[in-house]
Amino acid sequence: MPEQTRLIVVAVVTDDDRGVLLCRMAPDRGVFPGQWALPGGGVEPGERIEAALRREVREEIGIELSSATPLLFKDAVLEKTFEDGRREAIHMVFLVYRCRPASFDLELNEEFSEFVWAGGRELEALELSPLTRETLVSAGLLRPSRQPG
Repeated sequence: MPEQTRLIVVAVVTDDDRGVLLCRMAPDRGVFPGQWALPGGGVEPGERIEAALRREVREEIGIELSSATPLLFKDAVLEKTFEDGRREAIHMVFLVYRCRPASFDLELNEEFSEFVWAGGRELEALELSPLTRETLVSAGLLRPSRQPG
């Protein structure tokens, strides 16, 4: 088992007209390098969970949230690649919130290379990490993929 456990807040940012916001991770870092993922990050020591969610969204995509509602939680052990190339397995406990944006003027930080608002078939076609796909299915935003057989 990894030595550290991290609380991770995750924002499922949705808009009725645009769908769900996904960001492509930078190819050289994170737990899903080069894949489409949801914004979020670690809760700092002493930080309240919703404050961490709002801070991470502000830092990563440059917007404020008009609402944040707890949606689900899950955990996984994932290997994170750091900017210096170092890799580390971390036990992550994900606190997932359904969020509404206060604006659509996104400004991505260096963790992401691009973003897309997607729904329906467009969402199904994106290269999502298994964990992101599972989260979107649990949130009712994506149909479960059919297993061959």
